[in-house]
Amino acid sequence: MNEVFKALSDPTRRRIIQLLGHGERTAGELAASFDMTKPSMSHHFAVLKEAGLIVSRREGQQIFYALNTTVMEDVLARIWDLFGGAESKGRSDT
Repeated sequence: MNEVFKALSDPTRRRIIQLLGHGERTAGELAASFDMTKPSMSHHFAVLKEAGLIVSRREGQQIFYALNTTVMEDVLARIWDLFGGAESKGRSDT
């Protein structure tokens, strides 16, 4: 889980996650949204992949990235438990 929080601590990586929330994109499509070098973008992709937040597939010379929805759901559930779940469990509806 520490790798996930490390990956999400960077605004560029959060923006990549946000863009992938709209569907699979090529590395070039994602890179077009940022003003940085290819090696810098590759580093961000590698950190996100290491954390399990994104997956990639190669098609010819293009690399496609997509959210790893299973991991994202688990992360969101854990964050909910950390910050919202315990508080809402203790409340009563009366």
